[in-house]
Amino acid sequence: MKKIFLIILSLAIFTACEKKIDEFEVTTGSANFTKYIAVGNSMMAGYADGALYKTAQSYSIPAIIAAQLQLAGSGTFVQPVVNSEYGVDYPGSGPRLVLGYSTGCDGVVSLAPIPFIGQKDPVAPVGYQVNNLGIPGAKSFHLLYPGYAQLNPYYARFATAPGNAVVNEIAPLNPTFFTIWLGDNDVLSYAITGGVGDTITSPAFWGQAMGGVLQALTANGAKGVIATIPNITSIPFFTTVPYNGLVLPRQSLVDSVNMAMGLYQLPFTYTLGQNPFLVDDPTSPHPLFKVRQLKQGELVLLTVPQDSIKCYGMGIISKLTFLPWGIPSQYVLTEDEVANITAAVTAYNEIIKQSLAPTFGLGVVNMNTVLEYLQGGIIWDGIEMSAKFVTGGAFSLDGIHMNPRGSAVAANYYIRAINEKFGSTIPEVNIGSYPGIIFP
Repeated sequence: MKKIFLIILSLAIFTACEKKIDEFEVTTGSANFTKYIAVGNSMMAGYADGALYKTAQSYSIPAIIAAQLQLAGSGTFVQPVVNSEYGVDYPGSGPRLVLGYSTGCDGVVSLAPIPFIGQKDPVAPVGYQVNNLGIPGAKSFHLLYPGYAQLNPYYARFATAPGNAVVNEIAPLNPTFFTIWLGDNDVLSYAITGGVGDTITSPAFWGQAMGGVLQALTANGAKGVIATIPNITSIPFFTTVPYNGLVLPRQSLVDSVNMAMGLYQLPFTYTLGQNPFLVDDPTSPHPLFKVRQLKQGELVLLTVPQDSIKCYGMGIISKLTFLPWGIPSQYVLTEDEVANITAAVTAYNEIIKQSLAPTFGLGVVNMNTVLEYLQGGIIWDGIEMSAKFVTGGAFSLDGIHMNPRGSAVAANYYIRAINEKFGSTIPEVNIGSYPGIIFP
């Protein structure tokens, strides 16, 4: 009898739990998700692995969010579809990268990002209205410029008129809700060129431009969530190659290098193991060799010619000329350049949190926090993830943009911010349902 009672009790408990699950209801809170749109740059467009291609776009952050919002009554979310797995064919868009086997200059075969060569989508108008206004390469103020479609071929694909500013695409969509992640490129384009290929948008001008975009988004009463700017110098593009990545494995080699430095009257001393690279420095007092050693905290970009470092002496002494050979400045962020980036990102985020979000009634996603978690490593849905290049599982092979699994993490933080701000109960996604880096 006791056994029968326990069985009945167990069934009652199971039935009660099952009922609670069935009774879970997705609610909208104070938000209206009927017409959802997304605004931003490459992070919102679905750019990954150095290109915008079909699979990555299908896993864009807004696409993931939109699927969850549809549980709360949101309509169809339309993206300017890329049909090719190789990317879109326009100047500046490199080939998509995949993980494959590559033979280095030293003859060693290893796994590395390699080009995935094939037929790209042509740059042609898609011919329909889209909800995803994420545009690779867009800075904050670009969205206010009437001629931007002439400068950005990707935007030209879905611009409703050649002279239409991106903000003028918003009103015809009649959005009720939006997400925005914009402003990274205002500092990122400076950073990825080693501080020499572009300038940082001033915080004052950045705030004005962002305010203009948000004014257009909220003009008809739409509510939304905005992302802060992450600390971009902590992403794999800037952290994979260490400043002291010059490894001298033998004492005889150390002695030879130190003898050469003495001969060239350069005040640098080397030891066994890791040593700082040499970098070009026009302010060096040496009359002939304008180089110095990198300092801790300075950053070597992922785009540095690694075969030149590995086999030909870049960063120490050229094997062809036997002269000191510094890494060119476009592949390095100096102390001052890192400080410039940090100051701008801090200022941008203060504008978001102290001015823009309160003024426009927005929820805030702290992307700095997301990146900090990834730097330390996280376990989500039983999956270990970090901000390490390739092995971390969150970033794509360009070291800048997230892969689908990383995008799912970002989407979940957006969903949390939506629920917190508007009292909704939008469910988060299962991270394991989204692919990470695909190994051969």
